Amino acid sequence: MTEVKDVERQEAEERKLNDGLGEVKKIILAFQHLLAMFGATVLVPMLTGLNTSVALVSAGVGTLIFHMCTKKKVPVFLGSSFAFIPVIITVGQEYGDLTYAQGGIIVAGILYILMSLIVAKVGVNAIKEFFPPQIVGPMIIVIGANLIPVAFGMAKGNLLLSAVTLGTALVITLFGKGFFKQLSIISGVTVGYILALIIHAVDTSVVTSAQIFSIPAFTMPKFSIGAIAIIAPVVLAVFMEHIGDITTNGMVVGQNFMEDPGLNRTLLGDGLATLFAGLIGGPANTTYGENTGVLAITKNYDPSILRITAMLAIVLGFIGKVGGFLQSIPVPVMGGISLMLFSMIALIGFQTIKHSKTKLDARNIVIMAVVLIIGLSANLGINIAIPITSEVSLSGLSLAAIAGIVVNKVLYAIY
Repeated sequence: MTEVKDVERQEAEERKLNDGLGEVKKIILAFQHLLAMFGATVLVPMLTGLNTSVALVSAGVGTLIFHMCTKKKVPVFLGSSFAFIPVIITVGQEYGDLTYAQGGIIVAGILYILMSLIVAKVGVNAIKEFFPPQIVGPMIIVIGANLIPVAFGMAKGNLLLSAVTLGTALVITLFGKGFFKQLSIISGVTVGYILALIIHAVDTSVVTSAQIFSIPAFTMPKFSIGAIAIIAPVVLAVFMEHIGDITTNGMVVGQNFMEDPGLNRTLLGDGLATLFAGLIGGPANTTYGENTGVLAITKNYDPSILRITAMLAIVLGFIGKVGGFLQSIPVPVMGGISLMLFSMIALIGFQTIKHSKTKLDARNIVIMAVVLIIGLSANLGINIAIPITSEVSLSGLSLAAIAGIVVNKVLYAIY
């Protein structure tokens, strides 16, 4: 009997040790996701004049809200949306007060919530028939391809740092084994950061000058019909972006999140997260392709890791020193990693077309070409846009998706 109890006690201790090790692994993977999202999440408030610490808190809380709305099933992180940058800047210039932009962001979140109710009413299948593989695949390619020039822009500041960072991550991704293979991103950033320290390319003043603990500068929103009219129409664009991001995430994970937990729930989560951001002074939130890229590389799709990332982001909003350290990571280092992440997203688009066994007949080639040309028009030096207001126009992925849907329906009705 004593021997049995000893065995049971030993097994219990081993389970406790393994559980603890599992949590440590999750935290490390979560920090990797944190690195992937950090640059873009703080860049938006830096460009618009909003507070970076508030942006981190709103992104973290917004991600947790999203996970609650989606039954904790969808492994995504919600960060600052680039789509809102020009309209936030416009409101700031016209009103001299970014709290009016907060009002517009709140209304945008409400519109998202209304869209989720419409999708819940008509059903996901009614939405899905407008997004066959010959549209979804090119949409995913456009998402990744449009981000690659951004990564190049970040990398060109110091090509040596970018190349070493990217090379390290690629070597570990291709030749790493076990858990170490999942640490390609954090390993690449670490090696890049150490090299940057050696060649004196790190601004350590942001670390030394940062406070250990500080409360973010939360602000209350103000409302103006003019500011709302400038900001709210962006929802028409990000709705298509949302569908593309959720589809991409599902393709990476191997699950259909449009059906389970449902597009209505993902839209609801995005809308509530954006509404919350507007209430406290953060930029609108959106699902992040950077973190989907991390999923594709690590092959670890545990949603709880993204929730740990969200909590880390919230903590960073209150701890100045840690945030200062992350801000000290040289832009070229993040550019090297971003090249890898964004390329993975584009690759998923090609895989979507291949795995769906889409026929490459003249009809589907035309549909795919329409989506790709319009979606990549800005990078091709072509200005293809439909104005919505004097400040907002429909272009890029949103216009590409709409054009693809129309052309698809017309061609399949004719032939």
